[in-house]
Amino acid sequence: MIRIITDSGSDISQSEASKLGITVIPLKVRFNDIEYIDDVTITNEEFFNRLVESDELPKTSQLTPFDYTNVFDMIDKNDKAIVICLSGNLSGTYNSAFVASSDYDNIYVIDSKNVTIGQRLLVLRALELTKKYNNIDEILNILETEKKKIRLVALLDTLEYLKKGGRISATTALVGELLNIKPVLAVEDGKIVLIGKARGSKNGNNKLREVIEKYHGIDYKKPYAVAYSGLDDSLLQKYIADSKDLCDKDIPKVLIGSVIGTHIGPGAIAMAFFSHGDDLNAK
Repeated sequence: MIRIITDSGSDISQSEASKLGITVIPLKVRFNDIEYIDDVTITNEEFFNRLVESDELPKTSQLTPFDYTNVFDMIDKNDKAIVICLSGNLSGTYNSAFVASSDYDNIYVIDSKNVTIGQRLLVLRALELTKKYNNIDEILNILETEKKKIRLVALLDTLEYLKKGGRISATTALVGELLNIKPVLAVEDGKIVLIGKARGSKNGNNKLREVIEKYHGIDYKKPYAVAYSGLDDSLLQKYIADSKDLCDKDIPKVLIGSVIGTHIGPGAIAMAFFSHGDDLNAK
């Protein structure tokens, strides 16, 4: 049997993981001196409640090799496991999994080069492949190839949390807020990059559409999803209503968790999908 293991950076909840038959190892988030276990001792809703009330950004901690060996020891020696980690360019979690796997012959670690719903898609794709193929090398080769086509694009509602995290200056944040600037972010080669700016949510939605078109559209034969951050999904619902040709009514909707929520704050919307193209600049 081939098992799938991932971390809570994928924003796959423990309850969903149980239904899917996979293992999600939770990361930890700390507000001041209090540490919480992601989606175990703090829900995503509780996280955002605390985030908007806190003057300082919480801190998330990577998983350790010990966290992984605790899980690996529970895998039957006759089974194999594929471990899909959040981007190694965003966290040391992938490196911890890789180090821990060196003591096991039946554990295979993949750097998703993504996070939140982008990472989630690779996990779901892995599940599909385990039902189709018995050869783990074949599954791993497909995942390594197809992960390069996962696109995650997001529209932020506020610059406040990028400012708090020191990613932009206070002046840039102030000007952006005054001009109602909405940054458009993407994950490229495992890194979060700014790919555009929009004035207002409507223009932001149009910008997301432009980016999807530049990525040559969505491969609907593979998993895809949308996500939002915060306690209100009205901006996401508006985006879905305005993008009926891209998003069907049954598209999976995910609440972004602490790993990315810490940096983007509430009010963000995102979409992740497998693209038909290889890069953003291809014509």
